[in-house]
Amino acid sequence: MTAAIEVDGLGVRFRRNRRGRRSLKDLFAGASRRSRPGEFWALRDVSFTVAPGEAIGVVGRNGQGKSTLLRLVAGVLLPDEGTVTVNGGVAPLIELTGGFVGDLTVRENVRLTAGLHGMAKDEIARRYDEMIAFAELEDFQETPYKHLSNGMKVRLAFSVVSQLEEPILLVDEVLAVGDKAFRDKCYTRIDELLAEGRTLFFVSHNERDLRRFCRRGLYLNKGVLVLDGPIGDVLDRYNADSTAR
Repeated sequence: MTAAIEVDGLGVRFRRNRRGRRSLKDLFAGASRRSRPGEFWALRDVSFTVAPGEAIGVVGRNGQGKSTLLRLVAGVLLPDEGTVTVNGGVAPLIELTGGFVGDLTVRENVRLTAGLHGMAKDEIARRYDEMIAFAELEDFQETPYKHLSNGMKVRLAFSVVSQLEEPILLVDEVLAVGDKAFRDKCYTRIDELLAEGRTLFFVSHNERDLRRFCRRGLYLNKGVLVLDGPIGDVLDRYNADSTAR
């Protein structure tokens, strides 16, 4: 069976306060020669494989490389070392409100965003009412996006992205926003997607959410993959390390 996600020897390096800029000479130099003062490895020598239909939670303290890993899988960052291979499209439930245009209406943004993610025009038309209803924005379809509240923006973005047919879901703390009623709707929608056999790659600090959705976990510490195993074992190790600090 072809893996959904294959990560091999993955490493990415940043310069403190901003991404390092490298010249062509740097790119063709050896790893040791490419190092610069103030640079650090956000991830180093990370390897794992995700099977289709697996639900994996990524665990670790802030600044340990979790969101960086998610962005590498999403293809919005490129690694400095190693490879990331994603076999199938991704539905990125990360940085949800990015990509929406403030001066366009809700209706126009739904069509634009869904189209940019590859949804065909007839499919957008067929699903439009469902997306608006899920976001609870029936009375705001002609309202410019910039006039929506933050909660409305998140509801709209989740509604659109969660309708994509991509086989892999990338989720980064999206369930931490919105009121309880909307979070419950998000939970139900993710349950539905998992029941369809989608693959879930989930970054969260919420242990209850991780135990609910995930069977396997990855524990990152200082950019290194410390443990890859059942989610309960991974959370126990993470909590033990946190208590020992």
